[in-house]
Amino acid sequence: MTLWQGTLIILGMFIVTFGVRFVLFARADKVVMPAFIEKALKFVPVAVLTAIITPMILMPNQHMDFSLSNPWLLGALAAFIVGIWRQQQLLTIIVGVLVFFVAKYGFSL
Repeated sequence: MTLWQGTLIILGMFIVTFGVRFVLFARADKVVMPAFIEKALKFVPVAVLTAIITPMILMPNQHMDFSLSNPWLLGALAAFIVGIWRQQQLLTIIVGVLVFFVAKYGFSL
């Protein structure tokens, strides 16, 4: 692929992506969503994030690993417990990351 072809491909992807989003946003004020759909859309970010991180937590080595030697699982469990208990996002993230790093690097010394 030449530089010219690569540039045309990137430009084409930009036009398609921008065009679709521009059309949707330009008409967004004219579209009225039912209340139940707006309520359901609030759960989309949580559902997407869960779908992304669950395989990483449960299958760090391409196979299921529910053992206590899985640092991803330990970090996720610690973050889950702190998140339910304190309901503070920053604290939850910090605790999850700290537990993960201690489990991954602290115990392997």
